Amino acid sequence: MTTTDSILPPPAGAAPPGRPRRRRSLAHTKLPVLILFLPPALALFTLLVILPMGEAAWYSFFHWNGYGTPSRWVDFRNYQLIFRNAAFKTALINNFLIIAVSIAVQLPLALWLATMVTKRIKGALFFRLIFFLPYVLADVAAGMIWRFVYDGDFGLVAGIWHFFGAEPPFLLADPNTAMPAILAVVVWKYFGFHMMLFIAGLQAIDRSILEAADIDGATGWQKFRLVTLPMLGSTVRLSVFFAVIGSLQLFDLIMPLTGGGPANSTQTMVTFLYNFGVTRMQVGFGSAVGVILFVICVTLAFSYKRIFMKND
Repeated sequence: MTTTDSILPPPAGAAPPGRPRRRRSLAHTKLPVLILFLPPALALFTLLVILPMGEAAWYSFFHWNGYGTPSRWVDFRNYQLIFRNAAFKTALINNFLIIAVSIAVQLPLALWLATMVTKRIKGALFFRLIFFLPYVLADVAAGMIWRFVYDGDFGLVAGIWHFFGAEPPFLLADPNTAMPAILAVVVWKYFGFHMMLFIAGLQAIDRSILEAADIDGATGWQKFRLVTLPMLGSTVRLSVFFAVIGSLQLFDLIMPLTGGGPANSTQTMVTFLYNFGVTRMQVGFGSAVGVILFVICVTLAFSYKRIFMKND
């Protein structure tokens, strides 16, 4: 016989019968972990990130060479000088050009190669290793290698031109060809990283879905466009995010190649900060450049994540 108490719902706040209150136990478990690990992490983050950022913002309002205590307050003059500087405008354009090439050339190349090396073909693991090796190579070392390759006297480009009996070009010494040459190196250097991201995304796709598409008579292009690419959406968005942020911070690869030259034609915002701020002992000016770069990176990062990655 069924009693009234057995059919009444449990009181508000009570756990369902037969189920422990796991939420409360998890909270008790996480609290000691937070107390133990959060304060050191916050202290390190404050010491190594927040305070240097605040100091850079403060120094950007001074005309200061880095020695002693800054005392010559110039208000927003450093920022005015930056936006009037033609080299900074070139650096800004170059940064967005690198972003455009990374998204339009580097990522499609990485995705295409990822689809190739994930197929069950002989030597696929070997090709994964070969394509990923440029990313493992240090940026400075890669820049020095390609500087020799582009050398018009003794490099690989010079050897090819001499083989055909032509006068070799000095690609890195010409303002019209230096930036395209750097863009080619950027694509070569970083496509392997994005390729590995795409390989991980492709391996996470359920094979039965692709087999069902085969049974339905879908062609290779139809499977890629209607099945593979939509299921790689989160990976593609993450790859674009890394490409944008990395392009804005490009420095180590350019310095051994051109150092920002010739005639400031290959400057990026970070090389501009180094060449016009650090090397010229204009710490206040360089700090202002750093603040502008930080604002651009944070604005793009948060806007992109809010618009395109809110569901990932």
